[in-house]
Amino acid sequence: MPDCKFHVSRKDFFKGDCPGGRFSAFFEDDGDTGYFYALDLERADDDQILDAVQVYNVANVVDADRPSELSIIWSADGLKCALLINGYPHASFDFAARRGYCRTNFPNFPDSDVWFKSSHEWSDEGIAWLRGNDPD
Repeated sequence: MPDCKFHVSRKDFFKGDCPGGRFSAFFEDDGDTGYFYALDLERADDDQILDAVQVYNVANVVDADRPSELSIIWSADGLKCALLINGYPHASFDFAARRGYCRTNFPNFPDSDVWFKSSHEWSDEGIAWLRGNDPD
């Protein structure tokens, strides 16, 4: 997905499908919060969301009045993605490990029977592939 301009607190939606794969991710700002979602496109339409992580509360964003750039980047194998805002990784999903990471660690546990039951605590391990030093 190419970089997209957006403003925090202005309701917006950005989707980034994995090139040639079954997974997708989207970012949504509902005016109060920003969330990043992991999807499996091969599941029934009403059951595609695998996980969701909070990226921000609008009230806590100090530069919400300025435009930002958003990117959803995919790994070459199509099993990992990351949400970058102004070039900085805020959240990521590892579809093979069934794990989500975010800097807010919220919600603390996924609400899915098909996703790994762990916290969403941030770890640079979730974005190691961005730097070319992913052990997989």
